Amino acid sequence: MKTVILAGGLGTRLSEETALKPKPMVEIGGRPMLWHVMSIYAGHGFHEFVVACGYKAEVIKQYFTDFHHRHSDWTVDLRTGERTMVKRVAPDWRVHLRDTGAETMTGGRLLRLRDALSGGTFMVTYGDGVADVDIEALVRFHKSHDKMATVTAVHPPARFGALQLEGDTVARFVEKPQTQDGWINGGFFVFEPAILDEIDCDSDSLEKDTLERVAAAGQLMAFKHDGFFQPMDTLREKHSLESLWQSGRAPWAPAEGLEPE
Repeated sequence: MKTVILAGGLGTRLSEETALKPKPMVEIGGRPMLWHVMSIYAGHGFHEFVVACGYKAEVIKQYFTDFHHRHSDWTVDLRTGERTMVKRVAPDWRVHLRDTGAETMTGGRLLRLRDALSGGTFMVTYGDGVADVDIEALVRFHKSHDKMATVTAVHPPARFGALQLEGDTVARFVEKPQTQDGWINGGFFVFEPAILDEIDCDSDSLEKDTLERVAAAGQLMAFKHDGFFQPMDTLREKHSLESLWQSGRAPWAPAEGLEPE
């Protein structure tokens, strides 16, 4: 089953980082956010990706084109210029890099990928958000209800830190907990190819146009995820994700990484 990663947005609220690169290429722990998202799926056995590029698509294409060069060990003979790969370090992924236009909206990006997605059920998510979603359980849920689309419903991260009080004493301070109030769209979608017939043009938004129509037709189901979810929309959120990764307690940490072949 293919997984589409929507990676074409401008990332204006991270302008300090995204002036020279698309937001999914902003690094957490020395790896692009895009790598982290893909690793979540790979950890559940899904290894084929279609990256819907847009803004600064060339940066994403160059990263994957140079992947072996970046992550493998080499011996270089400076006299002759001959290079010998000593150890290849790469995941078992197949990555399709498709330029879907700099101005195309999220629904339009999927429409432009119709030729790659018509073969059966496929997954879609955003290139700037991570979670400890059980992807295999998500797919089982989707197949169980026989509807056109499934969205992963998550609790939104709180905007502010939380204080747990015992009388007037602060018993615990939590920098940015998950709230338990309400549900929001967390990405991690599963779609049938028929959803592509609900998209009209490049300017269609997956969220504001396509999914609203699908929901109105009773064809959208929600997979409820009570665990960790965190988008990377601001520098504060980037720093929070970086801190989690460096602590070794990143809830989304991949079950498999870049292991030597």
